[in-house]
Parts: sequence; C-alpha cells; structure tokens
Amino acid sequence: MKKIISFVLSILLIVGLFSGCGKSETSNNNTNTNTNQTQNEQKVLKVWSFTDEVKTMTVAFQGKNPNVKIEYTMIPMTNGEYQTKLKSALQAGEGPDVVTLEASFVREFIESDYLEDLSDLLPVAKDLKTYQFTIDMGTYEGVTKAFSYQATPGAYFYRRSLAKKYFGTDDPEKIQELVSDMKKFEQAAKVIKEKSKGNTYMVASVGDFTNLFFANREKPWVVDDNLVIDPKVDELFEIAKSFRQNGYEAQANQWQEGWFAGMNDSLVDAKGNPKQIFSYILPTWGLPYVLMPNSAPKEVKVEGSDKTKTVGKNTAGDWACIKGPMPYQWGGTWIAAVKGTKNLDLAKEFIKFATLDEENLKNWALGVYTNEYLKKIDPTIGDKLAQGAGDFVSSQKVVEEIASQFDNAETSKFLSGQNSYKSFAEAAPNISLKLIQGTDDAIQRALNDPLSNYASGKATKEQAMKQFKDAVKNALPDLNVQ
Repeated sequence: MKKIISFVLSILLIVGLFSGCGKSETSNNNTNTNTNQTQNEQKVLKVWSFTDEVKTMTVAFQGKNPNVKIEYTMIPMTNGEYQTKLKSALQAGEGPDVVTLEASFVREFIESDYLEDLSDLLPVAKDLKTYQFTIDMGTYEGVTKAFSYQATPGAYFYRRSLAKKYFGTDDPEKIQELVSDMKKFEQAAKVIKEKSKGNTYMVASVGDFTNLFFANREKPWVVDDNLVIDPKVDELFEIAKSFRQNGYEAQANQWQEGWFAGMNDSLVDAKGNPKQIFSYILPTWGLPYVLMPNSAPKEVKVEGSDKTKTVGKNTAGDWACIKGPMPYQWGGTWIAAVKGTKNLDLAKEFIKFATLDEENLKNWALGVYTNEYLKKIDPTIGDKLAQGAGDFVSSQKVVEEIASQFDNAETSKFLSGQNSYKSFAEAAPNISLKLIQGTDDAIQRALNDPLSNYASGKATKEQAMKQFKDAVKNALPDLNVQ
C-alpha cells in the first residue's frame, strides 16, 4: 500500500512539476507578447513650425526611429499668425510637444514660462563646439531652453565688375580695407556715386545696414524696465540721412521688387533709366536663398499687355564675399520643448538630433537630404521637400570638418571661386547676442518709420525721436519711456 501511495504521490508530483512548467511557459509567452506590442507601438511627437524646413529634419529623424510618428503642423508667420496661434495654444495648455522659433521672436518665448529646461544637453553642445551666440539666444537667466541647427553670421556681398570699375580692383582683401568701418563705407559710397554719375548705388536701401548698428550696441534696449537709446542708434540716424540725402541708396525697400532687381541688373528709375546696386548686406542664408535665385534674368509682364519680356542678366560669378563694416547676425531657427509635454524624453531626443547630432548637421549642410533620400523614408512627402547644400550649421566642429568641401560648390562658383563657407567660419566667432531681449523686435520695428522720415528730411531729429518713443509706448505700454 505504501508503495502504491508513494507511486501515486510521485506521479502527482511529476504532473505538478510539468503543470508548473506549463504555466511558467504560458506566462513567459504572454510577457514576450506584451513586450513586443510595447516595442512595436508607435510613439507620437507633435511639432509646430513656421516653415517646412524643419520637416526635413522630422523625416530624417523618423528614418532613424521607425517607431516614432511625427505630426508636423506648419503655420505661416504672415501677419504674426504663427506667434498668435502658438501663444493661444500654450496659454490654453493645448500646445504641441516641440516648437520652432524664429530669431525675430525667439526671445519672447525664451523669456516666458512656456518652455522646458534643456540645459542637460549643454555638454553635447560643448563637445560639438556649438557657437556660443546660438546658445546665448536660447538661454535666459542661466537656463537654456532652445538650440539651433544653424548659425547665421552676416556678410557683405559686392559686384566684382563694379569694384574694378570704381576702385580698380575686385580683390576681397582690398575691398574689405575700403569698407572696414562705417566712415570708410560712407566714403566708398561717395566714390561710387561720383564715378558712376549717380547711376550706381552703394546699397539698395538704408534698411540693409540697420542690423549692423543694432548688433553692435553696447547697451540693451531695456534696462530696469526703462528704454535705453544706445549711441549706435544716433549713428544709424546720421548715416541713414547721409545715404538718402546724398543719393548713396536706391530707396528700394527690402523684399520689394526694386530691391531684388539690383541683383540681376534689371533696376530702373522712374524714367526707365538703368541703375545698378554695388552691394548687398546679407547673412549666410542670403547667398543660396536670396542672392543666387535672383541673379538670373526673369520674365515679367509687359505693362498693359498679356505679353512678357525678359529683364536683367545673369550676374552669377560677378560677386564676392567679405566681412564688411561691422560684425552682425541675421535670422536663424531655434527648437524648443513645450513645458508640460508628456513626451519630454522624446522631444529632447528630437531636439538633440536636429541641433546637436554631428551626422545630421553634416547631412544638412552637405545636401544629403534630397527629395529622393527623404522619400525612401516617407513616400508621402511629395516632390518638393528637400534640403540643398550650403546652410551654415551651428557646430564649429562640423564647420571646420566640412568647410573645404565647398571649394567647388555652386555657392563658390557664384562667387568666382571664393568659398563663402570659409568666410562665414571666420565671421561666426565674432558674433555676440548677449544683449538680445524679447522686446527687441517690437522696439526695432517702431524705429522704421521715424528713421525713414528723418533720412528723407520729413522730420527733425527731435520729431523722429518723439515718433519713435510714442511708437514704443504704444507697442510696449508697461515700458518706461522717457
């Protein structure tokens, strides 16, 4: 009997063991299934931007992270639409995970409480030798809230043929000597006017050089809630008046037809007489996105007719690039994470990829992200999304590694063999944005009309300054304006 009982117990024990193993195996299978489901589940990141430019980055990021889906919303900046919608969404707590911010309004958001602290990414920025001025722009009270993938130091582009005609040389070093400060710049403008008999202007508009004066102030616009007018602003008023009164500028407002016309020699005065522009003051992006596309002949409608005619000529190869009178910076895009986002880790990963990833920055600068490349990642992007070569990136380390690759680039051919990337690399370390404040854009916009009125002789200096201060009060009622 004992043997029978022992045998039965042994059988039960063995069955129990197999039963236990079976349960464990089932449990493990369930665990593996759940793990696979978690791993295969797509993470969604919402990105808002004012341009499709960063969309290229999102596609490239998804190529590296196939489990991530990025919902990209592009809202134009026309009449401040992007800023208005973004503020409303953030105030309502309904914003995206990641936002892009343009140079003209980035500080307004950096100085607010809308954005997450990204200071833990600073060691990565240090390793990449990220230009300090791009970090300063995204930092407020010691907290870094945004990073940029590009740096936008300014340059001075001039026509080689006109330089030879009026100065006897087109050599960049010699022309730089002639325009190395604003007094010399003004004197060079006088020479051009006299030798051309008024048919060639130094610049298209006094608006072309306002950024130079803003960038070289010693004091910020606002100190202890008081408006501060730096001596550089007074200098700007006098230089602007000199250029307008003496006919050194074409009075062709920036971004208007006449301003572009000077790039392909299609500029004419009110009587139809041909005029020329000696130089343009533009930053890094101004070369591939402004100067180059507008330097060729173009078709325009004949007034009072459905017919078209060709105006202008191809000026490619007739340009050179130098530092100009003063260092400055213009434009740029910063990327930040919205405070309170539930996807902070993923948001940081994207920002790190877009702005602080060496491989990505090289790909961005060298034109690797072609439409064909991006379509392999996402076939639904259409036929236009792409990033051409030439954008100047925010990492000095990357710039130093790739600068020589632009020796024979299209940008260099446009500049008669001059490598603009190397020129920008020399200018970038001299840029400082430590004076930048969130109120700068509103204040500097308020200066436009008073400056123009004074330059044109429509207002005295006192009247122009009053107009400026009144406009500032209207735009920023909480600011103390004396």
